[in-house]
Amino acid sequence: MYIKKILLAIVIIGLVVAAFFANFVYKAMLKPNTAFNNESAFIFIPSNASYAEVRRQLEPLLLDIDSFDDLAHKKEYSTHIKAGKYEVKKGMTNNDIINTIRSKNIPVKVSFNNQENLEKLAGRIAAQIEADSISLLQSMTDSAFLSKNKFQEATALGMYIPNSYEFFWNTSAEQFRARMLKEYYRFWNSDRLKKAEGLGLSSNEVITLASIVHEESKQASEQPRIAGVYINRIRIGMPLQADPTLKFAAYQLPQYENTVIKRVLNVHKEIDSPYNTYKYSGLPPGLIAMPDITAIDAVLNYEKHKYLYFAADAKRIGYHNFAKTLAQHNVNARNYQRYLSAQGINK
Repeated sequence: MYIKKILLAIVIIGLVVAAFFANFVYKAMLKPNTAFNNESAFIFIPSNASYAEVRRQLEPLLLDIDSFDDLAHKKEYSTHIKAGKYEVKKGMTNNDIINTIRSKNIPVKVSFNNQENLEKLAGRIAAQIEADSISLLQSMTDSAFLSKNKFQEATALGMYIPNSYEFFWNTSAEQFRARMLKEYYRFWNSDRLKKAEGLGLSSNEVITLASIVHEESKQASEQPRIAGVYINRIRIGMPLQADPTLKFAAYQLPQYENTVIKRVLNVHKEIDSPYNTYKYSGLPPGLIAMPDITAIDAVLNYEKHKYLYFAADAKRIGYHNFAKTLAQHNVNARNYQRYLSAQGINK
């Protein structure tokens, strides 16, 4: 009789333990534990993050953070944290969440174009991946890297081909730079290099000219014709006389800081800068802005014609009138100058 009581007590204790364990398994592993109404939520786990940092992001998303803690410790997630962007879906269990943030790092789409300089590019990229703008800019301007890959600080912006790319969110500045260098060489395939060679220009020089073309016109249909004007000028030794380069030169000076030049004046033509293509012949030392791919290809596939001049068209804003002679160009230019004056644009 005594033995039966002991066996019964053991059975009861076993059932209690089993019930407790089953409750733990259900609560910790099988019970949905999300507290948000959207279909999903995202967390961003920084490199070298502590479990406390991960927990702070998850706590507002979960119904029961303590049950998550228990399972995270039992599955040793709390000591094996991986950086990245992760998606927590509505209705996930603790087990689902841990498996997700352990192995399902989601790529992010990184896009950029029309950046005026490396500083602004670094800021743009820093808003999309973990690396901060300071580390990105330091990486982009590293003299050893630039020298090794035949760039100078003036041409470094040209290494970053504007487009959309997939990265993991926890990409470092050096990893971003390495990927962009790879994309640069992929962009400059044998066909583009052959066309650049036919122009007598290096890839850096093509992108420098493309930056001027892009600043002259955002109309992709017109860019090959504008590129053709500049190619014609280069071939006869005529200065480029590109107004966007004057603006770029002016913006480097303290008196033009935080200003917008809407009208190029004779005073701008007197600025002593290698970017002043009225004063100095040939291409400037580097890019004046980041050109779109359309502008780069417009240079490589420039329109063959005999135009040497162009002026903005007052009747079709955003487009230009082209001329073969200076006399005709002066007529076109005066028409546009009158338009600017009528609009009250004097500087």
